[in-house]
Amino acid sequence: SGLLFNKIGGPSVMPYQPDGLWDELAGGAKSGDYVIEKDRNLYRRSLYTYRKRTVPHPTTTTFDGGGREVCQVARSRTNTPLQALALLNDTTYVEAARHLAELAVAESDDTEDQIKFVFRSATLRQPNDKELGVLTKSYKKYRSKFATDPEAAKKLIDVGQSKPTNESTTSQLASITLIASVILNLDETITKE
Repeated sequence: SGLLFNKIGGPSVMPYQPDGLWDELAGGAKSGDYVIEKDRNLYRRSLYTYRKRTVPHPTTTTFDGGGREVCQVARSRTNTPLQALALLNDTTYVEAARHLAELAVAESDDTEDQIKFVFRSATLRQPNDKELGVLTKSYKKYRSKFATDPEAAKKLIDVGQSKPTNESTTSQLASITLIASVILNLDETITKE
């Protein structure tokens, strides 16, 4: 999506995490409050995510991150419904989908071209006719919903700390954001074969 901050080295960072989780699990450890980053550090690689043994970051756990108690030669790979829920609902991924949608909207005014841009950016290939048809039909359904409920569209594109750069067509951006979210949730996108 273009949000990743590629700085190498430096201290650990605290990305988005569910409210209260840190207090519940590490509250008695005198480890201080969990304060979500307020700058570009929020978008650093998970390698730099602050963690405690007793409180691994939830996304790392959901996506089979190692426990770091012992050396791992290879990570186990699973595909669970919890991973799909995280990719479709977690602030990190909703914000990334919106950012990718903004790039698509800036790239072209044509809906199919926008969908192709998002698909190609995520999968490194063009969508076939069937995939494009399903995504275009979904886009039209989302656009219709957001046209009648502009508050829902505004709420969706306001997720995360980065703010939309162009809100002139809120329902369009929200609709492409949902398409980007679906594409970013494809097995082809998230699984390295």
